[in-house]
Amino acid sequence: MFSFCTDPATLSDFAWMACYLTTGKHMSFYYAFGTVLVLLAITAPTALAFGFAGASAARSRFLPLSLFGKGYIAIVRGVPDIAFFLFFVIALDQGLEYLKHQWVCPDWDQPVRQGNDFIVCQAAKVPLGNSAQWVHKTYSFFVAVFTFAIVFGAFAANVLFGAMRAVPRAQLETAEAYGMTQRQTFWRIVVPQMWVYALPGLSNLWMVLIKSTPLLFLLGVEDIVYWARELGGSKTPRFTDYPHGDWRMWYFLVLLVFYLAFTRVSEVVLDRVMARLTLGQATTGGEAQRRAEA
Repeated sequence: MFSFCTDPATLSDFAWMACYLTTGKHMSFYYAFGTVLVLLAITAPTALAFGFAGASAARSRFLPLSLFGKGYIAIVRGVPDIAFFLFFVIALDQGLEYLKHQWVCPDWDQPVRQGNDFIVCQAAKVPLGNSAQWVHKTYSFFVAVFTFAIVFGAFAANVLFGAMRAVPRAQLETAEAYGMTQRQTFWRIVVPQMWVYALPGLSNLWMVLIKSTPLLFLLGVEDIVYWARELGGSKTPRFTDYPHGDWRMWYFLVLLVFYLAFTRVSEVVLDRVMARLTLGQATTGGEAQRRAEA
């Protein structure tokens, strides 16, 4: 990156380190931090939407819909995250390619499933084999977002389902007494008040989501853990212009500081949101605020 980085062997320690930390691979390492933040920014509201839909379905009076919502919560929560990530990504890829294969290659005369191999025509590949590299990376990223959203959406659904049931029954009966329909009661009484009961659980879920981002490598995304392991490993002069020993401890120390700082900022923000939601509410948090003001 710097003009004096032409011959690393002739550089002083400070100049060598400056050149080393600005190589192309290190830039990818820095960009990976942004990838993690973008993933969280997209996944969190998407998972919350999945969770709200799942919780609403679970409390539905329509039995098939209720069974679907409860089944979604139970099945996804009961499967280890790593196993689900490995299974779901493969199933999603093959499902998309199979549907596309049926559409674009109707004259294909060979079985798609040949022993342990899954073979479709080249035009059915998702994405296409000759697509640009950024297309493959974008596809992998959104598959990761979708997978994370489904997994954490199930946990969010369980939290929101409990929060909906925690809204005092007396308030629902009062709404019914005033002539509100079931839909009006849900949107005007249940939904505004459930967040007070749901936020502690959602806060914990947010922290778990942050700590789960290293699983991105399972989904084909070059995340910060991948680059820390790649850059920190021992490098010899035969393979690189910047040879060094095993520096993985220092790279993972950077990740440790990053995650600790990020979770601390999250705690401060969530505490303020909780204080805002419980202001004037007949809850433990609201009662504590009233006593503090008194």
